[in-house]
Amino acid sequence: MTLTSITGVTSKIEDYALIGDSRTAALVSKSGSIDWLCLPQFDGPSCLNRLLDQWRGGHFTITPLRPYAVRRVYKDSTAVLVTEFQTDEGIVRLTDCMPVLSEVKKSTRLFPFRSVLRQIKGVEGSVELQIVFKPRPDHNRLTPAFQLRGRGCYCVDLGGRLLQLTTDLSLSLHAEDLEGRVRVGAGQRHALWLAYSEDAPAVYPLLSEAEPTIEETEDVWRKWADACSYHGPYRQSVLRSALTLKLLSFAPSGAIVAAPTTSLPEVIGGDRNWDYRYCWLRDASYTAQAFAHIGYPEEMGAFVRWMMHATALTYPALKVLYDVYGEASLSQVEVGSLEGYQGSQPVRVGNQAHTQLQLDVYGEVFDALWAYVEAGHDLDREMRRRLVRMADLVSSNWIFPDHGIWEIPQGRRHYVHSKVMCWVALDRAERIVRKLGIQANIEPWQHAKASIRRAVLEEGYSQHLGSFLQTLGGEELDATALTFVHTGFIESDDARVASTIQAVRKRLGHGDLMYRYRGHDGLAGDEGTFLPCSFWLVGALAAIGQRQEARALFERLQKLANDVGLYSEEMDPVSGRMLGNFPQALTHLAHIGAALRLDYGR
Repeated sequence: MTLTSITGVTSKIEDYALIGDSRTAALVSKSGSIDWLCLPQFDGPSCLNRLLDQWRGGHFTITPLRPYAVRRVYKDSTAVLVTEFQTDEGIVRLTDCMPVLSEVKKSTRLFPFRSVLRQIKGVEGSVELQIVFKPRPDHNRLTPAFQLRGRGCYCVDLGGRLLQLTTDLSLSLHAEDLEGRVRVGAGQRHALWLAYSEDAPAVYPLLSEAEPTIEETEDVWRKWADACSYHGPYRQSVLRSALTLKLLSFAPSGAIVAAPTTSLPEVIGGDRNWDYRYCWLRDASYTAQAFAHIGYPEEMGAFVRWMMHATALTYPALKVLYDVYGEASLSQVEVGSLEGYQGSQPVRVGNQAHTQLQLDVYGEVFDALWAYVEAGHDLDREMRRRLVRMADLVSSNWIFPDHGIWEIPQGRRHYVHSKVMCWVALDRAERIVRKLGIQANIEPWQHAKASIRRAVLEEGYSQHLGSFLQTLGGEELDATALTFVHTGFIESDDARVASTIQAVRKRLGHGDLMYRYRGHDGLAGDEGTFLPCSFWLVGALAAIGQRQEARALFERLQKLANDVGLYSEEMDPVSGRMLGNFPQALTHLAHIGAALRLDYGR
């Protein structure tokens, strides 16, 4: 990799890498600073939050004191991050991970299961490092007081919660943070192990176990990656996207969050700032299918089980999003204790989209259920009953306007994508009941499917524009139309598919990048191009036989990932800066989907 000169604290979205343990996650900058960490889970309060407050926010920094160049990689096919700093005096290597153990090891060891392990190793010469540990729990509302408990164990009592940093380095204990300097020579090693506990007694990390813990973590991730059944030409990048999606899954429940961050802006300095640390049924359903397609049926099964649990209280209606445990009430509030990414206000916790009606969700969920059944799994009696009731609900409710996939805050409208996905829901429901022999009156479903098709083809397609539209009878286009060919709603050789691709590229394209829609949406500022839509374009081109062009586009899009293979939600098409919450599950999902369609036609 090319060495890049870094001279100070970095704050570009694309300058971060992700580490995690499938319970929570942390963002590590190129300068060796962990600037985002929520505890004890993805949607918990942030403890390290300089990402959203450059000067007052909490961080855990290990960085050279002299100017340096940096290169970093994930070790093999794992979630263990290796950052190498090179100064004029020498080279030092920083290894970061959130430890995970195999099930066998969990039963034989006491282990802090919410922890970050950082190892420093001298490679050449000697490098002087500065270390700062400055936690700011509860979204920067608390300024902790440190206590030294034994040799090298610095603790913060958060009232029933314990934050502790164990290290073999000597740090200066200040009222609000820990600081230190260390010169690391070739062959020297040091460790800093941050652990969090809400249970008593707390488990203290043992530095003697740091090295084997890193090795065990690498082994767990490597074995998971080895199970990937995709062996096409893009295996390494597909694996990185799959590992990212696995990091965004909540192991105890099977939920999959949209991103590990909140309020990274779609417009720098604007207010398009949302909390994505929750499970959108739409994104999670497609992620579960992607897992199944590349050799991870257990992840698919875990999601289906979580979904049936999460939706029990609202059944047969589905909510748009849930928290990692299945709670659907996620009131949105603004957090005044954080200034926002580069001043982008407000910082939001919770998401008001949970109150919206988004009918397309039924299509994604039923598509996932069909993939689950098609793979040979059965549905229990309760799941079968719910499936029939949900399909009945769709057959009678598809006629109503909704808020649509993009959650545009302008009231409900008749979104074409929502209608198509209602058709998908009923189509997959019919397939499932036929395959499993479920007793159901499917005649209303078939009637509704025919009515949806007629409405979409007559009012949702414009002969004048040569494209499917955003809304029935409207004039605006929407990039979701690129996905219709993959749903079975319309065949790839239908002339309307090719003309839609051409029109959408012309109206919504900016070079290789795509906007999801254009026009005023009631929010301030113009958002960036939407990266998933560009990967949808790859799949659409492949579907109509333009495979060479699709492959060339895909390979150019892959270069838009950051240096460790991560994508955000959006990108400024002029500056190339990443925008929005990061890393974004939907983008990595779309990346995997495009690769599969290029190589396997899925």
